[in-house]
Amino acid sequence: MFDNKRKLPTSEWVFIICNTVFLVLFAIVTLYPVLNTVAYSFNDGSDALLGGIHLLPRKFSMKSYNVVVNKEGMLVGAKITVLRTILGTVFSLAANAVLSFILSRKRFVFKSGLSLFWVITMYANGGMIPVMLLYRSLGLTASFWVYVIPGAVSAFNIMVMRTFMAGIPDSFEESAQLDGAGYATIFLKVISPLCKPVYATIALFVAVYQWNSWFDAMLYNRLNPEYTTLQYELMKLLSSVANQGGNGNAGGKTEAAAQTITGITVRSAATVLTMLPIICLYPFLQNYFVTGLTIGGVKE
Repeated sequence: MFDNKRKLPTSEWVFIICNTVFLVLFAIVTLYPVLNTVAYSFNDGSDALLGGIHLLPRKFSMKSYNVVVNKEGMLVGAKITVLRTILGTVFSLAANAVLSFILSRKRFVFKSGLSLFWVITMYANGGMIPVMLLYRSLGLTASFWVYVIPGAVSAFNIMVMRTFMAGIPDSFEESAQLDGAGYATIFLKVISPLCKPVYATIALFVAVYQWNSWFDAMLYNRLNPEYTTLQYELMKLLSSVANQGGNGNAGGKTEAAAQTITGITVRSAATVLTMLPIICLYPFLQNYFVTGLTIGGVKE
């Protein structure tokens, strides 16, 4: 009997072993802070002060989550955050896709000038005060739309989508034009179906930004609690816990309750609630995300 299996040389075995060990160590280094935060969030506060918690809670408790969830304004903030994430992602994806399609057309006369204009905005802006004055003059301050309209167009996202669309063979567009299709039909029925990977990538970028953003709520809607966001409310909660030295009665709890709620457990619970929706969303977009980042990177 002959062994048909190819024997790997020693150098390849060494590479496989070293690569496996490196990836395992990298996964441990990456996942440990996340799992440690989850363990602290489910641990009793007074017990967490003793330290020594790694991957599992030592004394299970849900009181930190109760403090975060029951904080005043948290429900309104969650609704506004979900709404701004959905609308912001849809508006941004639609606006960036249309602009990218226009800039990717070879016969568009002003594509170089407009591309340069948007690239400049990536490195220079008017500053915080002029931007606030502009938003106020446009009636965007003290409103929900300040979360959606200003960020609808992103120069970085336009450049990524334009590069992807420019890599699509011209024969697709030419064939559609021979059948009498206009640019709107070409964009909706020819180009867009081929751009699902880059659309998913940009949608994930925008959704993460919208979900995690809190500074605009503090800047433009601090005096309007009906437009507060989840991240802004969590930031205020963490600030109040930090100002109390991490051992105060977070969220206005009694002294007895404060003995089981500390800054580190409240902070961990807020962190878990913040990252949970994005973690749940990412697996559904992973394949598109990887493809969208790699396709178009090599030109023949």
